[in-house]
Amino acid sequence: MNATAQQLDVPEGFRKNAQGHLIPVDTIKPIDLARDSLVQELIEGAKAQNKALAQFKAGVFADVAAFVTLSAEQYEAKLGGKKGNVTLVSFDGRYKVNVATAENITFDERLQAAKGLIDECIHDWSRDSGPEIKVIVQQAFDTDKEGNISTGRILGLRRLDIKDERWQRAMQAIGESVQVIGTSQYVRFYERVGSTDQYQPISLDVAKV
Repeated sequence: MNATAQQLDVPEGFRKNAQGHLIPVDTIKPIDLARDSLVQELIEGAKAQNKALAQFKAGVFADVAAFVTLSAEQYEAKLGGKKGNVTLVSFDGRYKVNVATAENITFDERLQAAKGLIDECIHDWSRDSGPEIKVIVQQAFDTDKEGNISTGRILGLRRLDIKDERWQRAMQAIGESVQVIGTSQYVRFYERVGSTDQYQPISLDVAKV
């Protein structure tokens, strides 16, 4: 039996199935054993690649941060806080590395006040406004399967040019309800296509390779 698949609570000569039942190995079809062996092998490889990618990513952030500090020192400038968005390009312009920092935001209870004001507007406009604005507003407050609201759609409401005083107060409430709960860092790699000015991403997503 594969050592990685062996569990401490499973006696020799048995396998535990998906329901947690102990099944004698000699009663399991060879094709099922072969499938299990293949899956175990592939998962081990995937975990190794995942670990290597995590180490590579950490190294990229550390190297870029060190380079930004080095570059700043050329001008005797001191950098404070976290590094922001940085794009590094190779000398020949063929390769580009982009490190970006994005804020993770949520909304506090003032979002509900904004929605109340918006609902008042929609109710009063119901006879004169087109269905498009209603759909835009309704979709903005829709939640996904996890019950989360799309921050992009909510903030997108602020780009609508609506003069109604209640709407303006709602947009102010939305702005003041924004809470930054953390940041996420992303790194992307690009290679220039031929002699053009277009860059093609070097994907590290298995599904896109």
